[in-house]
Amino acid sequence: MKSDLRSVIDTGVVVSALLLPRSLPRRAFDAAASQGLMLASEATIAELDDVLRRPKFNRYISENRRLEFFAAFVRDAEMVEVLDEVTACRDPKDNKFLELALSGNATHIITGDSDLLVLHPFRGVAVVSPASFLATLAE
Repeated sequence: MKSDLRSVIDTGVVVSALLLPRSLPRRAFDAAASQGLMLASEATIAELDDVLRRPKFNRYISENRRLEFFAAFVRDAEMVEVLDEVTACRDPKDNKFLELALSGNATHIITGDSDLLVLHPFRGVAVVSPASFLATLAE
């Protein structure tokens, strides 16, 4: 049974989850997927698509496998229309995750990015590392 978890997972965590199958990011990704909903927006999906197509990852995993993972993520995530504009992050490229979290009524943003982590909590949304997210679920 799915809980009320509604998670935004930043691009770095998603990529780490794919490349490192036994890592904390992967465990957090799997927990977010199995115990609640993962949220995505046009902007976060576009960034993930761009990153996963980068040739530098070919030495770790084939582009075909990366794109299969991407397709499964898009299929399983709840697409959210972003209605909120946010300019709170010191790295403007990360505002898209805050916007998604607010528009999608997220409970968590799972990230390893210090530019986002320093905002915890952000307007009622927990901004946590993969390890902190897993620790919260274990409580």
